[in-house]
Amino acid sequence: MKARLSTKMVGETLEQHCETEFNRVRSMAFPRAYFEKDNDARTGSKGDYIFRDSDEAGTELISIMFEMKNESDKTATKSKNEDFLRELDRDRIEKGCEYAILVSLLEPDNELYNTGIVDVFHRYPKMYVIRPQFFLPMITLLRNASLNSLKYRTELALAKAQNIDITQFESQLETFKNGFLKNTDLASRHFHTAITEIDKSIDHLQKTKDALIGADRNLRLANDKAQDVTIKKLTRGNPTMAAKFAELKSPPAEAAE
Repeated sequence: MKARLSTKMVGETLEQHCETEFNRVRSMAFPRAYFEKDNDARTGSKGDYIFRDSDEAGTELISIMFEMKNESDKTATKSKNEDFLRELDRDRIEKGCEYAILVSLLEPDNELYNTGIVDVFHRYPKMYVIRPQFFLPMITLLRNASLNSLKYRTELALAKAQNIDITQFESQLETFKNGFLKNTDLASRHFHTAITEIDKSIDHLQKTKDALIGADRNLRLANDKAQDVTIKKLTRGNPTMAAKFAELKSPPAEAAE
């Protein structure tokens, strides 16, 4: 079959094979998954397929940029897997994918790629090179790992949220305590100020009371002195006034006759 196909048709056949394999299990294994050709070449480059899957809440679990490579046995210049890794990594970054996978039939005699899944993390982060028979197992493996990772991330986020709640509670409690202490201090100052003013008022009233008592005593003494005033006391040492009061007391001569 490979002998009857052109180089372009060989590559397209590998893509069609992977797409058919995925669609065969999509409804059972990946009901919420997106797996479509990458047709966005605005950045000047594009991969072959993009896979994205999410949980029931719509949170993205995993995203993979796929590149499929094959060539005819008649191709004079044989390509190597290494030749496509840099561009695949750039496509992964530009399209915002977490992983990059090269599905390759290149270098058919290379035992490294024939033994199974090959990670090339030492060259490019989160990148794998696989043969077509590992296409579905690789997606399943990464998806399940991401699902478990999401579970732990959710638990971690919950723990952080609880820790934030505790921190906020302690902060709010400390704010309340500081505010309460401040208000108590202000109230205490106002209380002592009021007590001082009351003491001043009492002292002022006491002085007023003492002054009134002193005035009352003086008025009583003045009254006593006024009651003790007599003609005898007034005319003592004053012969003229004594004679005048004596004349007032003696009857007139005509009246006597």
